[in-house]
This record gives sequence, C-alpha cells and structure tokens, in this order.
Amino acid sequence: MVTVVKIGGSILEKGVNPTILEDLKIVFLQHKILLVHGGGDIVTEIAEKLGKRQTFIVSPEGIRSRYTDWETVVIYTMVMVGKINKEIVSALHKVGINAIGLSGVDGSIIKAERKKKLIVMDERGRKRVIEGGYTGKIKSVNADLLNLLINNDYMPIIAPIAIGDEGELLNVDGDRAAAYVAGGIKADKIIFLTDVPGVLMNDKTIEKMSLSEAKEILPKIGFGMEKKVLASIEALEMGVKESIIASGLVEKPVKSAIEHKNGTVITHG
Repeated sequence: MVTVVKIGGSILEKGVNPTILEDLKIVFLQHKILLVHGGGDIVTEIAEKLGKRQTFIVSPEGIRSRYTDWETVVIYTMVMVGKINKEIVSALHKVGINAIGLSGVDGSIIKAERKKKLIVMDERGRKRVIEGGYTGKIKSVNADLLNLLINNDYMPIIAPIAIGDEGELLNVDGDRAAAYVAGGIKADKIIFLTDVPGVLMNDKTIEKMSLSEAKEILPKIGFGMEKKVLASIEALEMGVKESIIASGLVEKPVKSAIEHKNGTVITHG
C-alpha cells in the first residue's frame, strides 16, 4: 500500500510528539510512504527577522495564502528546502529510515504554471486583481521518479516548491502539493497531520465524510482546515481511495490514522 503523509513544519519539532518518528519507522516497514512537509509559520518568522514583511491574501473562495513576490520566494525556498527539509531528513535517518530530501524543483517533481494575475478580496469584501508574483498552479507530477524511489525503499521527503515553465521557482501550497503527489502516484491513502483532532463542526470532530459531503461543507470551514479539505477533494478526484485529516499530536499518529482511530476519514461514498 502506498501512503502520502502531509506533515506541518511544527509537528516534527523536538518535543512536540516524541512518538512520531518511531511511528513512521514502524509504518514504513509495512507501507510505501512519501512525505510532503509544510513550514509556513517558520518561513514567516525567518522572513520577518530578515526584514521582509509577509503579506497574506484571501481568494473569493475563502482560501487564505501567502503573497509571494521574488524576495519572498527566495526566502521561502531557502527555509523550506535548506532548513526544514533537511532537519526532517536528519531526524528520520536517526531512527533508521532511508529518507531522501527533495523539493518539487528536483527532477521536475512538481511542475506548475506561474499565475499572472490573482483575484483577491479586500478589507471591504470587494474583489480586486493583483499581479500574480511567484505563485504556481500545479500542472503535473513526475510520478516515474517518485515511484522509482519508493520502489527502492526510500522515503521521499518533499518541500512544496514547484518549477515553472521558464525554470522559475514557484510557491505552491503544501496541502495541495501533497494531493497532487498522491494523485500522480495513484496512492491508496493520503494523511494530513495537523494540530487538531480532525475536521471540526460545532466543536465536534466529524469521523467520516463522503466526497460530496466534503464539497458541501468546504465553504463553512475556517482558515487552515479549508485547504486540507480542498486538498482531500482534489486527491480523491485524482483517484486516491481515501483521505484522512488527523491529529499529529497523539501517540502513533500515522498508524492510528491508517486504522481510522484518529481523525476525519473522507472517502468516495
């Protein structure tokens, strides 16, 4: 079974969840695993220490994202690939996992089209058009390279940076990058590890949802979780069998998510 795991940049921080590394090791003995990581909060922290204020925008659909100009995409790449990715790879090697750190740029793992214009909502709730910067819309995934690695017992660890048509670096959302990777390699499952128990409605965790129910609930979900539900929808529409949005803070989070003991399970029906 092939499983894609999307992990937030903070989940693997030292002391956050001491069981997660051994959990990944145990699951890796039974499954082919590919890991996509985030780390946006760390990017923001370091960018602002460097004097580059970060700007966030909201689309008409209610999706919140980072506005990425050239200086920001350089810092984003530096932190995601040079710091977070290698720290995760190092931590996995310490427990005996043969991890290989990559970005979407390497081997054109994630190809994207640079967005020329963005439609955003202003403070008054009105739509306006702004220059697209260095944000990408994912077009394709190099499934052959990823399958080569996982079939030779590597665990690829992918930073969500894509390569554009002109070889430019492009920021792509980590959750949606994971969805496209899962769809590209025809994964059986995709697991989004987060800092909440799953999809919450009225302070209660939804244990199961169908694809149609996920689409219906999407406009009602707040910032952060909306991307994970959207990415789940995209993954299932690309052929992934199920998506699980689960807590990365519980004991053995990946194993418990696979066993449907942790999080919200979204399936085709």
